Amino acid sequence: MRLLMSKPTVAIIGKPNVGKSTFFNYLAGKRISIVEDTPGVTRDRVYAETNWRGRKFKIIDTGGIEPDSEDIIAVNMKKQAEIAIDIADVIVFITSAKQGITAQDREIAHMLRRANKPIVLVCNKVDNYQKDKDEIYEFYNLGLGDPFPISAINGIGIGDVLDEIYNHLPKDNYNEDEENVIKVAIIGKPNVGKSSLINKILGENRVIVSDIAGTTRDATDSYFENEEGKYIFIDTAGIRRKAKVNENIEKYSVIRSSLAIERADVCILMIDAKEGVTEQDTKIVGEAHEAGKGIIIAINKWDEYEKDANTTEKYKKDVYNKLSYLSYAPIIFISAKTGQRVNKLFEMINSVASQNALRVPTSILNQVLNEAIAIVQPPTDKGKRLRIYYITQVATKPPTFVIFVNNRKLFHFSYERYIVNQLRKEFGLVGTPVRIICREKLEGE
Repeated sequence: MRLLMSKPTVAIIGKPNVGKSTFFNYLAGKRISIVEDTPGVTRDRVYAETNWRGRKFKIIDTGGIEPDSEDIIAVNMKKQAEIAIDIADVIVFITSAKQGITAQDREIAHMLRRANKPIVLVCNKVDNYQKDKDEIYEFYNLGLGDPFPISAINGIGIGDVLDEIYNHLPKDNYNEDEENVIKVAIIGKPNVGKSSLINKILGENRVIVSDIAGTTRDATDSYFENEEGKYIFIDTAGIRRKAKVNENIEKYSVIRSSLAIERADVCILMIDAKEGVTEQDTKIVGEAHEAGKGIIIAINKWDEYEKDANTTEKYKKDVYNKLSYLSYAPIIFISAKTGQRVNKLFEMINSVASQNALRVPTSILNQVLNEAIAIVQPPTDKGKRLRIYYITQVATKPPTFVIFVNNRKLFHFSYERYIVNQLRKEFGLVGTPVRIICREKLEGE
């Protein structure tokens, strides 16, 4: 098993609050990284893809490096940046022209020189080149070559930086075939083990793990492949109750988690075995259900849960009682800490992704529909009987079917549920929502 990095990778490194995320977002063309005037906001590596002069490459935004800090988050941020440096083909070192060279900049420059990688030195916050250009000369003292003056917030000078990055990109032919990659969002409330699961899968300390709830603020992508297939794991910020979402940073994280769900093919809802299903879990996974995503329910910390012969079945029953609309979602009992059953997730992800993208021929659909009608007659209301003419599939992800009837008002929810259950019985459709659209068709049409 190995980390999949199919395209050249550029890591954006620097101390906190020098504009790394603003630069990253400009290159990515969208607001992926949180931009806030608070040092240390971007804690984990954040991936995006961009291109320049026809070359595609990945960019990594890292948490600001504070070399001498003993703070647990700062120490972990430094480790994350070191990993980014290790996997990067080119490193962009961002400094602040307004601050000048600091002791932190010198420490980082020393660390980067040891990396023996191509380095592009950038002086950000040069908002007026004629006025501020003299301030960049001192940055030659870092011994990293010519500094590039830019204003990330205004988009000034970034083309020159991209040209320099382009000059350092490796000449190898990278595999750009990512059609078969399954995007998997790990969702759930804070501190249930989402980051621990990704770290266990990747076999590296990819995402900061600590006992501080809400440590992962950004939704971060991890590219991974094994014998089962190719995957992008998206570790989302733990969504807190709205009453506790007081800071702008936390609000951005909630939005990003929702966007991560939108990007995903499959969502894995992680639940703490000891806590069981909470109201918060219901809301979080409800977003994935409404978005039509494939869903797997992973009960984490199962190794710490007291069990008897019937525990597993009882626990499943309780989960489905509390998440009644998710009776289609498979449940797996895991331990992100020990790796218990983690390898079984891949087969389940593949199956759910396949079911979510399933397409059924119209002739077979109508055969199943006719058999269902023969078993249970459509309902009547005030002497009027529902007549169902035919069914056809109009979309996948999730499987979406249009049923043509004589009167939509007669197509009660209970009969719709019966039809869905018959479709599931015949075609499986495990782990995916099924949508039914009812349309009226006049006789003779």
